[in-house]
Amino acid sequence: MPLSDNEIRPRSELRRGVRDSLPIVAAAAPFGLLFGALAVDNGLSVGEAVLMSATVYAGASQMVGIELFGSEVAPWLIVFSVFAVNFRHVLYSAALGRKMGLIPGWRKAVAFFFLIDPQFAAAEARSEKGHPLTMAWFMGMALPIYLFWILEAWLGALFGSLIANPEIYGLDFLLAIYFLGLVLGFRGRANWLPVVLAASVGSVGAYFFVGSPWHVSLGALAGIAVAVVMPVRPEPDSGEAENMPV
Repeated sequence: MPLSDNEIRPRSELRRGVRDSLPIVAAAAPFGLLFGALAVDNGLSVGEAVLMSATVYAGASQMVGIELFGSEVAPWLIVFSVFAVNFRHVLYSAALGRKMGLIPGWRKAVAFFFLIDPQFAAAEARSEKGHPLTMAWFMGMALPIYLFWILEAWLGALFGSLIANPEIYGLDFLLAIYFLGLVLGFRGRANWLPVVLAASVGSVGAYFFVGSPWHVSLGALAGIAVAVVMPVRPEPDSGEAENMPV
């Protein structure tokens, strides 16, 4: 049910956003800590690791970047690799831009800086429920995730070496479970299953035959291609719904 005029208040929207951010903060924490630890292991200082989290603010791209920084790779190839991983964010902004009428002008550009994967999924889910995408809600959700991500990079850079074998705890699987839950939340959409299957098969195939980080964008393009060629099932209006067999 859409929010009433009384519910669309900056303070209440801000509180909703902060509340919505808490599961993401918890799920992303292991990856923020891991990045800080790996950044130092790859030759970055603590300050440089924190600065990269604050400016790039994209976990997968940051991981790709620190792997390439330590090798003899041309700078343009590093930039291109980061762009390949983050290309999906162009699609995110195009999809959400039409629904952000309450965030006009330069504020929308500011909001797009914080448009990471879970932020996009939460905004899409909120829009589907008829709730407006206000700046207060958007930033209420975005800022805690962003600030904790920077804090985690700092802590990981300082103390990451104290955990000799972090993968044995299985914390790296936490965010994957969270993303799976986000994807399943959209299973009511038309053609959801074939698009998800195409993206999954395309991503896995690209990982083995092309390699990381290209599998991220190639998997997304495979899903988009299937979505383009498949007809969209029209939603029945209220009159048709009444006459449909049960």
